[in-house]
Amino acid sequence: MAAASEAPRTYGNWRRPTSAGLAGLGSIGTAILLGGLVIVILILAMGNTLRAVLAAGILGVVLLLLVVRDGHGRSALDRITSRLAWWRHRSSGSHLYRSGPLGRTAWGTHQLPGLAAPSTLTEHLDSYARPFALIEVPRTGHFTVVLAAEPEGAALVDTHQVDTWVADWGHWLASIGDEPSIEAVSVTIETAPDSGARLRREVETNLTDDAPEFARQMLREAEATYPAGSSSTKAYIALTFKAAPRRGAAKRSAADMGVELAARLPAITHALAATGAGTTRLLSAQQLCEVLRVAYDPAAATLIDDAHAEGVVPEMDWSEVGPSGTEAAWDWYRHDSALSMTWAMTVAPRGSVQSGVLGRLLAPTEVIDRKRVTLLYRPIDRATSARLVETDLKNAEFRQTASKKPSARDSIAVRQAAATAQEEAAGASLLNFGLLVTATVTDPSRRRDVIAAVDGLGASARLSLRLVHGAQDSAFAAALPLGLVLGKHLAVPTELREKL
Repeated sequence: MAAASEAPRTYGNWRRPTSAGLAGLGSIGTAILLGGLVIVILILAMGNTLRAVLAAGILGVVLLLLVVRDGHGRSALDRITSRLAWWRHRSSGSHLYRSGPLGRTAWGTHQLPGLAAPSTLTEHLDSYARPFALIEVPRTGHFTVVLAAEPEGAALVDTHQVDTWVADWGHWLASIGDEPSIEAVSVTIETAPDSGARLRREVETNLTDDAPEFARQMLREAEATYPAGSSSTKAYIALTFKAAPRRGAAKRSAADMGVELAARLPAITHALAATGAGTTRLLSAQQLCEVLRVAYDPAAATLIDDAHAEGVVPEMDWSEVGPSGTEAAWDWYRHDSALSMTWAMTVAPRGSVQSGVLGRLLAPTEVIDRKRVTLLYRPIDRATSARLVETDLKNAEFRQTASKKPSARDSIAVRQAAATAQEEAAGASLLNFGLLVTATVTDPSRRRDVIAAVDGLGASARLSLRLVHGAQDSAFAAALPLGLVLGKHLAVPTELREKL
């Protein structure tokens, strides 16, 4: 019993809902198959064999595009449409962005590019009189509040305490789905070189004139040598809410949302303290502007840190935090003083993992100047969860019984779907999740080193990461603590794609 109680706790049973269909097709793909066969039979009945063969050939090509998939689950049709969309994007010049006095933005401002371009920023006070920034994206009708956290880390911490943090984090994610009008949650862990400004400020603040000479020399030496090669880790949590409280209702204004969230945010931040997130605070408009400014221009980080070290708060406006120029390529994104590449998770870890599986991925990496790992969550309401798990279980059972010799993967899928349905019936919550990894370097010649490093980090985390192709600018923005919900910006809804 003692050995069993000391065994490391594991986590798993992540599932992507499947769509019922024949021969690896989804429900819509199966409908295309059956409809095409009916057309071929009707043409044959009319006595036109040549046209029937031609129709069957076209049907076969369409089905082949849907069935043939790569290691990341993308069909040939997905890859072709991505190429066509990128060709149209590049032909129109949309992959280039220029702002400022020589750009095309209104009034010569440095507006944020891409998906974040129409966003606006306001500042409000919560019930504890703490200022918090509120981002509004009119296109999707979303409002986002960003929190900064100081993770305590798992070093020198008992396993029992880590397990407690993980359990409390799961409880927090489950409870956040019950928040009214919640749309999405994102958690961004950013590692970057430490400029040493914070250490210098700390030393200058605590050093007294009557300090012993030995202590004074030791602090001066630490101040001069410690920042070399060190890094800082920051965490941001973005909460995105819907402007409309329910379907068909009128959308609330930024002022209305500020008043409503002012009373709810203290409870949300208080609940985070039990998850190992450390001290959490609401980001003010000024602090959020600094985060965005540094993300698009890492060279500005040193200037901002030096200004804070001298007691000066750099004044920034939302219309001035964007880059002066960007260029999006097929697999990289150039922005002001740096070049970034973003990867997306395509498959969650198979099997069970332990709590430290993301440790290497989140830790600073020598060849990457600045790295952001963003977990994207979309809570699913109770009514939809119940329908979803039941449908998923039926689809898994259908795939198993559709073949005379079901594969081991189909049998495991049925057991996993049944376990998920039981947990949901017992009160567990469901949510969709994804992961983005953005690596930024100031020297573009190190691109190959960065690709090799991220490939290794993904393998250590047991994640299947794919470099985003043709949408690097959008993926870069989605990995920032802006609360952008990518599914709301797609031309073809995700639900429709999964049924092909």
